[in-house]
Amino acid sequence: MLNLIRHDGPDARPLLIAHGLFGSGRNWGVIARRLAAERPVLAVDMRNHGSSPWADSHGYPDLAADLAAVIESEGAPMDVLGHSMGGKAAMMLALTRPELVGRLIIADIAPVSYGHSQQQFIDAMRRVNLGQVERRSDAEAQLAEAGVEPALRSFFTQSLDVGARQWRLNLDVLEAEMPKILSFPEVSASFDGPALFLAGGDSDYVQVAHRPGIKALFPAARFAGIPGAGHWLHAEKPREFEAAVAHFLKMDA
Repeated sequence: MLNLIRHDGPDARPLLIAHGLFGSGRNWGVIARRLAAERPVLAVDMRNHGSSPWADSHGYPDLAADLAAVIESEGAPMDVLGHSMGGKAAMMLALTRPELVGRLIIADIAPVSYGHSQQQFIDAMRRVNLGQVERRSDAEAQLAEAGVEPALRSFFTQSLDVGARQWRLNLDVLEAEMPKILSFPEVSASFDGPALFLAGGDSDYVQVAHRPGIKALFPAARFAGIPGAGHWLHAEKPREFEAAVAHFLKMDA
């Protein structure tokens, strides 16, 4: 079972949050606590991330099954919010187990294959000499030398166990399974429930050209953007992101 971070809230349909690649449920703490003013919120660590179990596979059917197991263990359908890799897992969940999903919010990702690589970040994390790390700032300094931008240095080191001097990321499996992470499986089903595709205004992950494919899988999909935000829109514009999510959840209640 995936590791859960619970944020208690009023009696309403819970919201499940699935983070993106190299992230963890901890990354969503502020937004999750604020959204918990209206409902219980559960943020998970995806497999091969954070405090969740490691596995040899990291395809979207696997990730969707992990999310389904969490929802089934809680005994009720949930609204599901996923960013990037977590967004693709959330889409696969909705397409394969629609009875478990109420409303779907997908943050800055489309059900398509991407041509970019995340290998440079795996390489940078591997180059960190963990034996010389006494605090997170030591690791950030080494990531800076590897050319990692400041926002991502802080983001990555949230997945560093400084005391144990090890990453809470299964870098070997994430590297081996990267083709699956960057792609999206062929699915013949569709999810007819309410869905919001929320993109960063400065991001190119969700393009107008993707919309017909999205609508084919998610006929009720709505599209919105957050001006001035890139791919990590929830970190760059947290208040605007939270407001958009809260509005969608209330609008379709």
